[in-house]
Amino acid sequence: MDNQSSRREFLQTGAVGVTALGMASTLLANETKNEGGIPLRPFGASDLRVSVLGLGGHASTNPQKMSEVESIRLIHRAIDEGITFMDNAWDYHDGVAEERMGKALAEGGRREKVFLMTKVCGRTAKDAASNLEDSLRRLRTDHIDLWQFHEIVYDNDPDWVFAKDGAIHTAMKALKEGKVRHIGFTGHKDPTIHLKMLTHEAPWAAVQMPLNVMDVHYRSFQKQVLPELLRRKIAPLAMKSLGGNGSIVTKAGISVQDAIRYVLSLSLTHIFTSH
Repeated sequence: MDNQSSRREFLQTGAVGVTALGMASTLLANETKNEGGIPLRPFGASDLRVSVLGLGGHASTNPQKMSEVESIRLIHRAIDEGITFMDNAWDYHDGVAEERMGKALAEGGRREKVFLMTKVCGRTAKDAASNLEDSLRRLRTDHIDLWQFHEIVYDNDPDWVFAKDGAIHTAMKALKEGKVRHIGFTGHKDPTIHLKMLTHEAPWAAVQMPLNVMDVHYRSFQKQVLPELLRRKIAPLAMKSLGGNGSIVTKAGISVQDAIRYVLSLSLTHIFTSH
């Protein structure tokens, strides 16, 4: 079987398959766009419309690969071109990621132009509160638009977050005080752990998870978690859409463009670039 036939057969085994590639182009063409030409999609059940593409905060601030000046220039360029969904996390590069993004957003009134997300690593209320204050200071802002519990990947993570002294209590307090506008969680290991988090009562606005053409074949977030998010109008945020560093999809004979189109064809999904 030649490579083209193998690629076509592989895509057809997915939940959406080849049809999704054409659908994505049609959907994006019909969606409202911002001044930079980037399509906007509803953010969960809210009235907000957020750019369908987000900038991954880890890669865009990596001190091993770029200087601070280069990071700031990249973030500015992304915002000016219409990518206004900004990703970050408390622990990325030991805080350097938030510091660089904070400097970039402080220039030219760009903070007001973006939907800013960062993630909390602490599982206890005390640690989460410390993480939040660090993030606000580093990002030079008085509020986080989306604050997510980072890397919910262990079976007991949901129990820990929702314990008597768990981080959820800090999140609820931050929502009430206006330091955080929306909350969510992330993870990339097992969809059953995501589903366990969703059984806990909380005002979930977004959930971040791997979504790609390979996902439907093993521990599928697309099959198990995405339908529940759509039913509850929780924003699905896609990461690892090239299967990690991209080698998985390319070895399968799938172009980067087709892999991205596939994910964008999934209902109301936002996707992070260079995550």
